[in-house]
Formats: sequence, C-alpha cells, structure tokens
Amino acid sequence: MELETVRRIKEKKLRSRQRAMENRCYQALRGEAFLVALWPTAAIAVLAVGVVLWLWRWKRDPDVHFRRLPYDMPLFIFILIGAASVAVSPDPAFSLYNYCYLIGAYIFTYFLAGQTLRTEEQLGGVLRAMAWSAVLVVLYGFYQFSFGIDVSDMKWVDGEAFPELKRRVFSTWENPNILAGYLGEAAAVVFAFLMGAERAGERQKWGVFLAALLACLAMTYARGAFLSIALVLAGYGALRDRRVLLGCAACVALALFIDPMLAERITSVFTKVDTSSEMRLAIWESTLAMIFDHPLLGIGWGAYWMVYPEYDFYINDVSVRIFHAHNMFLNYAAEVGVVGLLAFLWYFFGTMVSAFLTSASHASSLVRRFELGVGLALVSVALGGLTDDVVFNIPTSMLLWMGCALAMAAAEIVPEAARRDEETQEELGAAAQGGTEPQASKAEAPEADGPDTRGTEGKEADGPIARPTEGKGADGSDAACPRSPEAPGGKAAGTSPAAPPQAKKTTEEKSSDGLAKNLQKEPERSA
Repeated sequence: MELETVRRIKEKKLRSRQRAMENRCYQALRGEAFLVALWPTAAIAVLAVGVVLWLWRWKRDPDVHFRRLPYDMPLFIFILIGAASVAVSPDPAFSLYNYCYLIGAYIFTYFLAGQTLRTEEQLGGVLRAMAWSAVLVVLYGFYQFSFGIDVSDMKWVDGEAFPELKRRVFSTWENPNILAGYLGEAAAVVFAFLMGAERAGERQKWGVFLAALLACLAMTYARGAFLSIALVLAGYGALRDRRVLLGCAACVALALFIDPMLAERITSVFTKVDTSSEMRLAIWESTLAMIFDHPLLGIGWGAYWMVYPEYDFYINDVSVRIFHAHNMFLNYAAEVGVVGLLAFLWYFFGTMVSAFLTSASHASSLVRRFELGVGLALVSVALGGLTDDVVFNIPTSMLLWMGCALAMAAAEIVPEAARRDEETQEELGAAAQGGTEPQASKAEAPEADGPDTRGTEGKEADGPIARPTEGKGADGSDAACPRSPEAPGGKAAGTSPAAPPQAKKTTEEKSSDGLAKNLQKEPERSA
C-alpha cells in the first residue's frame, strides 16, 4: 500500500512539472507575440528561450511529439533552396550570415507557434497579447500625429510632388509604409472578430478598435496599404455582406473629405506619376532582367542590393542602395529563383485557402473568426506585396510566419473536437441498437463524453425520469421498476439478456398497452 502511495505522489509531481514546462513555453510564445511589434530584439530573445524550453520539454516528456503542419513541405523546400542560393551570391559570407539570422528567426517563430498552440484557451491568450501590443502601437502613432514629427526631409517623402505633406506617423516601426502594412494585417483580423461578434457590447468594442487601426493607417499616408485594406473589406462586403460594402464606401469618402492631403495621396495613384511610382516601375524592369538571367537559384539570398547596380538604368548613382524590389513576389524570384518563389507561393496561398476553409467549418467561434482574420490578412499582404516588399522588414516577417503557424495549429483543433463528437455518436448509436439484441446491462458499456444520462441497476437515470412500466422488481415482486427509454427496436436498451416467457395478457397488462403505444410515439432519446 505504501509503494502505491509513493508511486501516485511521484506521478502527481511529474504531471505538475510537465504542466509547468508547457505553461512556460506558452508564456514565451505570448511574450514574443506581444514584443515583436514593440521591441523586436527582446522578442527574438524571448523566442530563443521558448525554443530551448520546448526542446527540453520534448527531451524529458515522452508524451511530447513533433507536430506536422499541413504546409511544412513547401516551407522546407523554400528553406533548402534559400540555403542553396547562398552559394551563388556575389558575397557568400554576407548571404550566409543574413540567411542564418533571418531564417533562424522566422523558422523558430513558426516552430514555437506551431508546436506550442494546442487549445483554444492558448489561442485566446496569444491573441490578447497581440491586441494589447497593437493598442500601444496605435496610441504612439496618435501621439506622433498630434504632437508632430516633421518628416518632410525623410527619404520616404517626395517633397516635390507633395510639398504640404509634413507628417507621416511610423510609431514603433521603421517607416510609415511598414507600419501601414502591420496595421492593415491587424485591421483584417479585428474586422473578422467584428463580423463574428454576437453581442452589442462586443460589436462596439471591436468596432472602436477597428476604427482606431484604420485612423492610424490613414495617418501613415501609405497609398498601397490603404488601397489594399479597402479592397479586402470591399471584397468581403461584395461576397458576404453588402452592408460592409456600403460602410466601407462611406468610411473612405468620409476620410478623404476630412483630410484633403489623404485624398491627394490616394488619387495620385491614378492621376500623377511621382518619383516613387517612376522608381518602382524602373526597379521592376531591372528585377525581371535579373530573374531571366538567374532563373534557377536566383542571385543569392539577401544579395539584391549588391546585384541591382549591374541592372540599374534609372538611378545611376552608386551611392544609392536599393535593398529590395518593392514587390514581394519579384524579390523572392530574384533572390532564390523561380522554384523558390513557387515553394513560397505554395506555402503562402495554401495557408490562405486553408484558413478560409476552416473559417467556414464547424469549429468554435474563436477559431472561425481567427481563421477568417488570417485569411483576410494574407490577402492584404498579397495585395500590398504587389507594390512593396512587405516582408523585407524582420518583425513583419516574424508576425507573418507566426500567424500562418497559429492558423494551421488552430485548424488542428477542429478535427480533434469532431472526432470526440463522432466517437460519442457511435457509442450512443451502439447503445440504441442494443435494444434489438440481448446484451449486458448498460452499466458495463463504455462511458461517452458529456453528461451521464444512463441508469444503473437499482438507480434512476440522471436524465429525464423514466416512466414506470410493469415488470419484476429487484426482489422478484410485480412492483413497477424504472425502465430506460425504448430503443428503435421496441425493447429497452438496458434489458436483461434473459427475456421472460410470453404469457397471455391479463386485464392489467392490456390496460398498459395504451401507455406503451404513447411512449413509442414520443421522440426517441439516446440511452
């Protein structure tokens, strides 16, 4: 007896340590999610701690296994081709360093999120951390716009085309365009939660949050991001809810009316050609020439700024460095080749489609809203990637890889819940079919998930009160005893294997036939 007690105490302590280690990994994931938009260096440090903790947990806990996510294969191909492209770089040492640092941060973020997230409670905690981080980013953006930072001399402001543009907020990010990309992704997720809100108070909360994100986005005066999120919301409205389409049109009209400079920035996309637009067109032409010359492995990971001067025909100034192609897809094709681009597209759009499919499944409300938000955010990234390399920034890419991993891990919660429901239905069906064949009492049947509504010998069921019918009591008398609801076969699901012999019906038995017929007309209840 003493040995058994000691064994139980040891098992309890072991389970407690395992839960504590799992919680530490989860808290590391939450910490990274909160810090990545505010303090990227601290986020990478927390990420490293989280990965080490998870590997330690995996080594010590036999119940912890690596989880395979649906799009691990294209991601693995992309990583391999990126490593191979280092060999063809003009400066292999620089490309190797850049590759190890960036891919290390991205793949470990993907790993920690995909391996740690297991429950809806954990998903909710990570999303709350991201939401509070976004609130701080927006508040700092409002502060910059209200108290002013003169950015007219910054390189991302065309003073000749827009001489009156003096303020463009960038908050905790490096420049307004990167901040705008982040706000567009956040707005897509918040919009999805707004659409799924059921209570008025919840809708007001998400509506205020979305309005703050869009207002801060307008303060960046980033044309591409503004048009991207407008197209995302308008597309959702056209396909799902026309009220969203009308609301989107009204908000855009109001914003352009309130801020004439924003209106000038947006309409300039269609009415004038500034240096930014001209430069992008010239860079894209040079990038296409790079791709045609290096289609297999590209020019080398991170080597765009080294190779671009060889193809430059527009800037013609060696002191000016162009670090990326201002187009996400062209940049990947140039640096890692066409095959690398195809692997990335497989991973990126595969995750997008999977997120939309899960959002339309029978998952919980939290999972469905989050998956819809990720799908819309990826659409926003794809649209913004047509005019800028939105994943060139490290924190932006870390959030992208984290979001994709969380979406695929959250989708895994759905089949697990469905399997539990299916097993429950199978057990209930087997119990109902037991009425057609003699079987052991229901007390011996395996318990199904959910409330126990089954009766045992000598006890009434916890569910609806069973109607008394004539039969033998426990002492062999003719007293009425509880009987389980009838199964489809007409016999009680919990009857004894030994059926009583048929006999002529007495007057009392005949009078009970009416009650039995009435019982058969009631809706069948699961045993």
